[in-house]
This record gives sequence, C-alpha cells and structure tokens, in this order.
Amino acid sequence: MTKTAMASAQQIIALLNSHVQGDQEQFLSIALQVAAGEARSGRKDTADQLRRLVQAARNEARKSQTSIAGDNRAIPIAQPRGELQPLLSVQYPKVRLSQMVLDRTTVRRLDDLLRQQAQRDLLRAHAKVPSSRLLLAGPPGSGKTMTAAALAGELHLPLFSVRLDALITRYLGETASKLRLIFDHLASTRGVFLFDEFDAIGGDRGSDNDVGEMRRILNSFLQFMEEANSTDSVIIAATNHPELLDHALGRRFDDVIVYAMPDDKAVKEVVERHLGSFRPKQLAWKKILPSAAGLSHAEISRGVDDVIKRTILDGEKVAKSADIATALAERQQAKLALSGKQDS
Repeated sequence: MTKTAMASAQQIIALLNSHVQGDQEQFLSIALQVAAGEARSGRKDTADQLRRLVQAARNEARKSQTSIAGDNRAIPIAQPRGELQPLLSVQYPKVRLSQMVLDRTTVRRLDDLLRQQAQRDLLRAHAKVPSSRLLLAGPPGSGKTMTAAALAGELHLPLFSVRLDALITRYLGETASKLRLIFDHLASTRGVFLFDEFDAIGGDRGSDNDVGEMRRILNSFLQFMEEANSTDSVIIAATNHPELLDHALGRRFDDVIVYAMPDDKAVKEVVERHLGSFRPKQLAWKKILPSAAGLSHAEISRGVDDVIKRTILDGEKVAKSADIATALAERQQAKLALSGKQDS
C-alpha cells in the first residue's frame, strides 16, 4: 500500500509540473501511466475512462494544431532554468532519420526504439517498459550526435545536450549533485537527453588512472539510470572510445549501436545526397572513392559542401567530379597530418 501511495504521489508531482510548464504531451503520457496502473490493479472501468479522456484531449490538440501553419510540434521548448541553465543546452531539431546514411541494421534498431516510444502506453499496459536508453559508439563524424537529433526530431521532442564542461568539476561531490539535477529534470520534462563524449563520465572504474571522485560520479550515474523514468525521456550516451567505458554500463542501456566509417556504397550516397541539385549527370567514382577512403560521413559532407560553395561562386550549375575528388583528398591529407601518420 505504501509503495502504491508513493507512486501516486510521484505521478501527481509530475502531472502538476507538466501542467505548470505547459507540456500537454507529458501531462497526457503520465495520465496514461496512471490508467495502466489502474488496469493492473483490476480497476478496468477507471482505466478505460482515463484512456478515453486522454484520447479526446489529443484529438482536440490535433485539431488546434492544424490551424497553425507549419507548426506540427506537440510541446513547446522547455528552457532549463536556475541551476540547470549552465548544465543543459536545448533545441528542437528538424532532422529526420531518412536524411541520414545508415546501414539497414542500425535503421531497424532505431526504428524499433521509435516504435516503442510511440506506443509506450500500450507496452506499459502489458507491464513492459519501452526502450529509452541508448549507447552509441564509433569514430568522430560517424553520425552519433546527428542520430540523437534525428530521434528528437522524429519524436517531436526537445534535445537536451549535457554540457560536460559545466557538469564535471574538481569539487568533491559537486558533479554527482549536478547529475542529480539533470536526472530530476529528465524525470519531470520529457525529451531526448544527450551525454556526448560519455567516456568522460563512464570511464572504467578499474583504470590505473582513475581517481576516487570519478568512481563516485560513475556510481551515481549508474544509480540514477536505475530509477523509474516517469516521463519516458530518452537517454542517449555517445562515445568515440567505447574501449574506455566501464563494463557495468553495457547492461544499463537497452541497446548499444556501433557506428563505422562509410563503405563505398555509403560514400556514394553521402556524396549524391549532399550534392543535391549540383549533382552532374555522371560522377567519376573511380576518382572520388579513393579520395574518400578513411573519411567519416561528416568529413565527406564538409568536403562536398566546399565544392558546392566554389561552384556557386564560379557561376556554375553543377559540381565537377575532379573538384570533389580533390576536396576529399585534401581532407584525407589533413586528417593524416593531424593523426601524425603522414610521411615527413
């Protein structure tokens, strides 16, 4: 009985908080969670009544949204305030997964998370928890951060990016306290929360270079990850160095997706998509592909973008394959120089 009362109190707090912030979608989501709890307790009539009221509210919201041109977002941006302000940046991304070049397996797994989030109330009615915690690993520029933005865009949710420079401090216990603030916000405001460069928090606790404070930070993070997510916020951790992560993290995430450098097929798709209307009828792939070897999705996109800008300034209508190959080769050489692998 006490446990039930505590859960009800937490839901009432979350309901009032979402009402104060004007977050209708979060308000209705929590109401459906209450309905699911009523159904599990055998009060089917009350559960059905709650579900009907929520559906009616959503139908009314859709009608009002259609009168606002170009606005298909269900909830407004919730700007972090007070102590949270330096810890989180927020935006509403417009990017979608269809705009990304991803392999079929990655697309399927991301689509599965989106499907579970879209029908999370149905899953909870069957006592199942929708996937909401994702670990992305791979080299810089492979699409991890863009994936977080695309998931937020698909879900019509704000993307909250955690600012590690403000989160991690040298004062004992302060970082864990700031993490507590972030997870409290996560529990009261539905969104996609991105922890980029996650190895700064999730480093191996057994590392020889580790210190006691970093172990405490990771332990706090692991503890917070175990807490109930009343808003179904999505937590995304991204790292360029998965080998540095603590082994305990793997089981805290619902899925781990590893990104790789683009193969020839992906290179072609990135180049063609980014060229858009500046794409010539034929591209000399035998010149372009070798120049793109070892470059990330982001590096290829930037190289093509350089060519497009020069094409515009030269008054031309389409880009040239030779220019694309040269631009990518230059980025390839710069990358080798920065990594110290270029011949002296």
